[in-house]
Formats: sequence, structure tokens, C-alpha cells
Amino acid sequence: MDAQLNAEIATTAGTHPVPGPDAIQTDAVIVGAGPVGLFQVFELGLLEIKAHIIDSLAYPGGQCIELYPDKPIYDIPAVPICTGKELTDNLLKQIDPFGATFHLGQEVTTVLKQEDGRFFVETSKGTQFLTKTIFIAGGVGSFQPRTLKVDGIEKYEGSQLHYRVRNPSQFAGKNLVIVGGGDSALDWALNFCAGNADGSANKAESVILLHRRDGFKAAPASVAKMRELCDAYEMQFVVGQVTDIVEADGVLTDIKVTGGDGVTRVMPCDQVLVFFGLSPKLGPIAEWGLALERKQILVDTEKFQTNVPGIFAVGDVNTYPGKKKLILSGFHECALAAFGAAPYIFPEKRIHLQYTTTSPKLHKVLGVESPVFD
Repeated sequence: MDAQLNAEIATTAGTHPVPGPDAIQTDAVIVGAGPVGLFQVFELGLLEIKAHIIDSLAYPGGQCIELYPDKPIYDIPAVPICTGKELTDNLLKQIDPFGATFHLGQEVTTVLKQEDGRFFVETSKGTQFLTKTIFIAGGVGSFQPRTLKVDGIEKYEGSQLHYRVRNPSQFAGKNLVIVGGGDSALDWALNFCAGNADGSANKAESVILLHRRDGFKAAPASVAKMRELCDAYEMQFVVGQVTDIVEADGVLTDIKVTGGDGVTRVMPCDQVLVFFGLSPKLGPIAEWGLALERKQILVDTEKFQTNVPGIFAVGDVNTYPGKKKLILSGFHECALAAFGAAPYIFPEKRIHLQYTTTSPKLHKVLGVESPVFD
């Protein structure tokens, strides 16, 4: 492997880290433990390819757990409805037979091609790997919420200012101001108006939805439901922007909202939830020498391989003609990427397509008994 390609793939320009004696030798490293990264473990496992999985979060699940653990998901095949947490739990159960090793709370900092064709991978915690293949399943990358730009409000983040809902019960019985005009803002406004099915748990004392204009980037049904609740005086919708805060004894008591008419009004609140969307950052991945288009990784649609042989990208992090950012699309990509990677791992082995319904070999891999058909 020539020095130029090494320099392109090494994430620290001008340095060439050397694998240590404790470097983990493996067939595959998966970067990202969201739903698509987890399902990549499954598809590799069916081909008897062992994987290590790395994620910057301290727990598996990716965006599903970080952003909407309790929100319903409706487009997983054969699963009419599930939450982000339920989807993650079921995927973890599904991949359990394959014994993937998780390395959480760390991100990949170095990727360097070796003379023997393998990749040297190192993480921010110093964990080292020598792997034959890499699968990038990092979603939108290292994502950060877009924040509310108001002087002094940042000190209330985590106590009275929130960009994610981790524990819905903490907002029960509170006076909420929800800022934003997308699906997350509308969904949580409706959620806290209704509470649970019995109308009690997680129901807020009051909900005000605040958006800079009377137009939304959200599902029309959600917008219609919001307006219905406003007409019934069960919540309020206000056009305007937060321009200042009011504090008393170290507590955020009110926000000042300036409307389109230029008038500033004081709005009492216990908690402020802001949903301005995410600012995706590829982070070190952007420095791996991969072909990119608008901060997404270009792949082929045969194997979902990048321009670097042996490195694959699946899920929201990749792009190709006709790409749709859906979990189910990512699952499809995982299957083809696994078959595309197999020749790097088993160069002398011919890989045949087998079906989990009928293959005794796959039943053995999965640890299940082969069914007996009449």
C-alpha cells in the first residue's frame, strides 16, 4: 500500500500510528451502534463474520435512544408499532447469538491501511484493532442539537432548558414552552397535552408551542391536531421568538417573546424544550479519505462499498442515487454490504445465499433447532 493512500486514510495528518501488541484482531469493525449498525452485526453473523462495534454514545441505540426512545415508530416491517427503545432492545436480542463486542463511549480517531490489506483502527480511548473490513453506520455522524441563542439561558440546560426528552415524566404537571416547528416539537407538544392513554401520567399543566412563523415542517395530521387542541383551549400556539429571559433566585421564571408585530411579551414557564433540529458532524470520519457529497459518504449500490476497498457505509451516513433515509433502507443495505465484505474475509470461500427458514447451517449459527416440515 503506497504512502499516499496511507496519508489519506490516516486521520492525523503526517502521523502513522503503529498497532500495539494488544491490538484486537477481527474480521469486521462497525462504527455506530444505532439500529442499522446493530442489524449489520446480524447480517455479518449469518455469514459467520465476527464483529466489534464502536459508538461515541455510552449505550447502543443511536438516534432512536438519544432522541426518541418513547416515540412510536410505524414503518418497521411486520412490526406495526414500536418505540425507539423497543426497537433497540429487540435488535440486541436478535444479535445476541453472534457475540459482538461493544466498545462504547469512544469514537474512532485513526484509520490506517496496512501492508497486508487490513486496517489499523484506534479509538479516542486508545483501543486498537486490526480488521479486514470496516462498516460505517454512524447515522448523521456526531450530532448536536441546534441551540437557543439567548444570553444567559445556557446555564439552565439540563435543569429547565432541554434539547432532548430523556425522561418524559419529569415534565408532568409543569408549565411548558416548546419551541420549534418540526415533527419533534409538534409530537412532544401533543404528547404532553394528552399524557398517557389514561390521560394522567406525563400530562403537563400547560403547553405553549412557540414558533417563529405560522407554518410548520411537520406532519399535517400533527398540525391539525395541534390547532384542534388550541381551539379547545387545551394548549396555546404563539408566533414569535425567544429574545430574553427572566430570572429570580437562580431560577428561570419567564421568557420574553417578541412577536411578528414587534411587541415583546413575558411568558411564564417552568421548563423550556427546544427542537431546532440537529447539526450533523461527521467528525473524524470526514478525514478518512472517503469520497463525500454534502457531508455524506458516497457508495455503490451493489455492495454499499466506499471508494476505499474494504470500507462500507450503511444507513443515513451514506448517499447514492435514489437514497431514502429510512431504517428499513438501512437494513437492506446491511445485507448487501455483508455479502460484499465476505470476499475480503473468506477469499477462498464461495458464499451462497441461504434462508433462515430452511438452512440447517443458519439454524446452527442462530442457536435454534431446525424445524421439521411435513
